[in-house]
Amino acid sequence: MSDTPVISNFIRNIIDADIAAGKHASIVTRFPPEPNGYLHVGHAKSICLNFGLVQGDASYPGVCNLRFDDTNPEKESDEYARSIAADVAWLGFQWNGEIRHASDYFPQLYQYAVELIQKGLAYVCELNAEEMRAYRGSLTEPGKNSPYRDRTVEENLDLFTRMKNGEFADGSKTLRLKIDMSSGNVNMRDPVIYRIRRAHHIRTGDDWCIYPMYDYTHCISDALEGITHSLCTLEFEDHRPLYDWVLDNISIDCHPRQYEFSRLELLYALTSKRKLNQLVTEGIVSGWDDPRMPTISGMRRRGYSPEGIRLFAQRCGVSKSENVIDYSVLEGAVREMLETQAPRVMAVLNPIKVTLTNFEAGVTGSRSAPFHPHHPEFGEREVPIAKTIYVERDDFAEVPPAGWQRLTPGGEVRLRYSYVIKCDEVIKDASGQVVELKCSIDPATLGQNPVGRKVKGVIHWVSAEHAIEADVRLYDRLFTEPRPDAVRGADGEYVDFKQFINPASLATVTAYVEACVKDAAPETRYQFERLGYFCTDRFEHVAGQRPVFNRTVTLKDSWAKEQG
Repeated sequence: MSDTPVISNFIRNIIDADIAAGKHASIVTRFPPEPNGYLHVGHAKSICLNFGLVQGDASYPGVCNLRFDDTNPEKESDEYARSIAADVAWLGFQWNGEIRHASDYFPQLYQYAVELIQKGLAYVCELNAEEMRAYRGSLTEPGKNSPYRDRTVEENLDLFTRMKNGEFADGSKTLRLKIDMSSGNVNMRDPVIYRIRRAHHIRTGDDWCIYPMYDYTHCISDALEGITHSLCTLEFEDHRPLYDWVLDNISIDCHPRQYEFSRLELLYALTSKRKLNQLVTEGIVSGWDDPRMPTISGMRRRGYSPEGIRLFAQRCGVSKSENVIDYSVLEGAVREMLETQAPRVMAVLNPIKVTLTNFEAGVTGSRSAPFHPHHPEFGEREVPIAKTIYVERDDFAEVPPAGWQRLTPGGEVRLRYSYVIKCDEVIKDASGQVVELKCSIDPATLGQNPVGRKVKGVIHWVSAEHAIEADVRLYDRLFTEPRPDAVRGADGEYVDFKQFINPASLATVTAYVEACVKDAAPETRYQFERLGYFCTDRFEHVAGQRPVFNRTVTLKDSWAKEQG
């Protein structure tokens, strides 16, 4: 993966030191998503970090596991699990062995809980959620012990067994660790590690009616898999003492170390799965893979390449400082990779008819053109011309501004890969709208410069006779605000992020495209010359039928100028 140059960071420095000291000969990392939604761009950064440490250029000896944190059965589904695995593979990474699941370890997790009870380090509590909050205290006030904290080992073992056997109602009892209710770290104030929840699990079915909590499950799963460096985002920094406490107090040989890095915040996007789910369920977008969504599936459908996303992740960096990245950085990385990857063709999105008055069938010639000026291996195609062509309406100005180098009445311009033409007449309809341009060809300019004058402007075009119609979706940013879920109103309350949906985030047009794209497979990327990068839709495009294109990104970042 030479497209993503390796830049040192504090995690690599830690690993370098561990290997130099002989602590590890190889490393084992893991990517542990919960299958309760589709992965987004923030997960892409984590995937590229965890997998990138052991795969690609300058990687360490080792492996990366893919493990689903499936401890919350009410919100999880096979659809989400399948999409996560597909996203990781599409990004170019391969997990170690079979996909793992936290549920694979349910029997061991249960036995370790029994061990903690036997050591007097866990107890069954009957406080309800509201009472537990009251007992927990606050950031400035210590908590107080549960009235059930001093139950005997025998009583706790009996109650926990009966919890497992389904004798008690959902939510009526929990298993808590016995640590320190006066700890300055609220995560250490006798945290719950099991709760009763009768919910069908996507893997274990109805075998269990008690489910372990994330903080308890995660550290043990890491240890059972021999993880050497457990990498997570900064919100888990205060959970690290609990991670270590659990592993220090059970009979397990491996003790992974947790390291935290800052999570990615992408401006003009959301990375809350709950809010992304809201966009889907309320029909604001067409689904988790809507090309406007910051999900990996959405970015893939829009036409972003795996290499572009990996380059973006590398440019985001890995540190403990705030990681706020403008959307233009993502677009820039995608654009940079597509510049060398995508063949180039011509398309007209907003056509105006041009009649070439001196066109002569069999005399007026055509040329072949390369699909990429720097990649001859991409090949060439014929660019046919006809009496009627289409040019972009934006390439004509009846009253041109200063510096205008495109088509204007009486002016000349070169057609890309073809002749110089001159606009001789402008035809308008009854409302004054320009509907046709009548132009003449300079027949001596096919592949030649005109004699005695300079023609600076070059515009793209297509032959009306040869081009094919295509449905083109013009995507833009979904939100008009950089931080749509962080805007407060006059009352100090957060404004509903849906107020900032960009009404111009999707427009669909009928375009004319060179016929050489008609047999393109789904997910084929092109540069439409002078317009941007476009990709055939992953699901709705069918090779040989009317093409369906999604605009991936424009050729330049026009957003800042438009918003300024």
